[in-house]
Amino acid sequence: MTPLQALQQTLAAEHAAVYVYGVLGARVSESAEPALAARVLSAYTTHRARRDHLSARVRAAAGRPVAAEVSYRLPNASRTARQLTAGALETERRCASVYAAAVAGTAGEDRRWAIDALSDCAVRQLSFGGSPSRYPGVAEL
Repeated sequence: MTPLQALQQTLAAEHAAVYVYGVLGARVSESAEPALAARVLSAYTTHRARRDHLSARVRAAAGRPVAAEVSYRLPNASRTARQLTAGALETERRCASVYAAAVAGTAGEDRRWAIDALSDCAVRQLSFGGSPSRYPGVAEL
């Protein structure tokens, strides 16, 4: 995988994350679940910023940023607070996996940025009920 391909793959994942968090945010009740609503909003804001950063990096590498799909499949029905939390956790796990691949496929500033994003995904997973992992984003053997 070339560094540009790694950035494009990561950008595609961020498009999906922004979509999913947009739906989750629309479905979470801020009055009934204020802490969950705040975590979802924070994740949405973070992933949107990452998407924008990646678009700029792809352009800087003389690439044309991959476009977002019209829609994406949600991780689950995403109706109850429990489902919303599980959907957010799954989204962070998927992003962590893509960022782990980006760490392997990039160098220099892009790699440092991917490591920071991977670390953030790992911490965010904990906030959605995930368990710590020695190697976030990498399937344990």
